[in-house]
Amino acid sequence: MTINGWVQILIYFALLTVLTRPLGGFLYRVFEGQPTFIGRVLGPVERAFYKLAGVDPQSDQHWTRYTLAMLVFNLVCFVTLFLLQLYQHKLPLNPQNMSALTPDLAFNTAISFVTNTNWQAYGGESTMSYLTQMLGLTVHNFVSAATGIALAVALVRGFARRSAKAIGNFWVDLTRGTLYVLLPIAVDRKSTRLNSSHITI
Repeated sequence: MTINGWVQILIYFALLTVLTRPLGGFLYRVFEGQPTFIGRVLGPVERAFYKLAGVDPQSDQHWTRYTLAMLVFNLVCFVTLFLLQLYQHKLPLNPQNMSALTPDLAFNTAISFVTNTNWQAYGGESTMSYLTQMLGLTVHNFVSAATGIALAVALVRGFARRSAKAIGNFWVDLTRGTLYVLLPIAVDRKSTRLNSSHITI
């Protein structure tokens, strides 16, 4: 390996070490429902989601209920994405008249995006309608990652609360992971990209 390669590895681990405490503290506050610097903006949105979905954010779930909620959510996500691809030719937001995907490709893509592996055996712009890309693939880029974060948080709680029967609430963890972690990262990356393109022009 070159010196440049070793330097990059050392910089990566140095940054990881420096960010561990502040990022870990932020994630702890988010998933424990404590105040954060973006809570004033996103708190009302979070509470609106709970009210709309009928979720009590103070209600913890036993690990079996937590797991069942996660499995049901992902099953619904899979079926929705699968059907969206099969019937995209009959749905709106398809100005290029994209045809329906074959069942095997739709199945593979749905499984891939729901499990956050994002395996793509197709050309997105030449295969998927705008609706499928927006309502299907983009949404799953967020909620599948949020599901993984929620399960990691539940695992940590399971170790930390060895004598407790509850490990949190899946719907709360999913919502907070999406709102407070994934969406701000996506917005930040988008704004950075826009700023850099503006500077280049």
